[in-house]
Parts: sequence; C-alpha cells; structure tokens
Amino acid sequence: MTAAANPIEDTLAELIEDFEVLEDWEQRIAYVIDLGKGLAPLPDADRIEANKVPGCAAQVWLATGRDGDRLTFRADSDSAISKGNVALLLKLYSGQAPGDILSFDARAALDRLGLPQALTRQRANGLNAMVGRIRAEAMAAA
Repeated sequence: MTAAANPIEDTLAELIEDFEVLEDWEQRIAYVIDLGKGLAPLPDADRIEANKVPGCAAQVWLATGRDGDRLTFRADSDSAISKGNVALLLKLYSGQAPGDILSFDARAALDRLGLPQALTRQRANGLNAMVGRIRAEAMAAA
C-alpha cells in the first residue's frame, strides 16, 4: 500500500466535497459545529495558559504531541464555532510531518472552502490565529 502523495490535499478535497453538497452557509456552519462535537475531550492537564491560542474571541486550547516524525494536535474551545473551526484544522494537520504542514497554503485552502467569508471578522481572525499556532509548532519541530 502506498501512502498518499499529499494527505493534507486529500483531506482538503474531501472537505471541499462535503461543503459543496451543503446548500447554504447556515448548513456549512452547522457542519463545522458538528465537526467540533466530534473532538475527543481535552484533558484538564492540557487546558493550561501555554496551550491557549491568543487572538481568538473564545478560549481555544491547542496541545501538540509527536508521533515519530509527525505532529499530533488535540484541541478544545468554549465556543461551538471555534471548536468546530479547530476540529476542521485538526482534520487537515494532525498526523502530518512538520514540512508538510509548513508547505500547505492554509489561507488558500480555507478560501476554497469559503470559510473565512462565512465567519465574522473576529472569528476569521481567530481561525487565522489557530493556523498560525499550528504553523509555529511545525516550525519549532522542523
């Protein structure tokens, strides 16, 4: 069995397909919120100040781990939309090598999903802050 040439792009393609079948932005936001409901609970030990993502309207925690040469992420938020946004990012990034994370154009990907346009400016800024934190973790690990 051969590994996918670009697993992040494959996951993005699946997300784009999921978004395309949804008729309007209310359904798409509901889908994002449902993604957040699927996140595993974040242990209290990971709900620390060092794991908080600055720049988010809500509280968002992002904990980073390693699995060999790949980064794993666990996250939670006290807001349903922020939790969904971070769950979507975890679908893209968790389990990827730092170099793959850094070479992926998250802004273009999120634009392809149309997600930033569906969010308030403050929520879109929070989404960008989450991406920035994931990229910073990848840079530190590279």
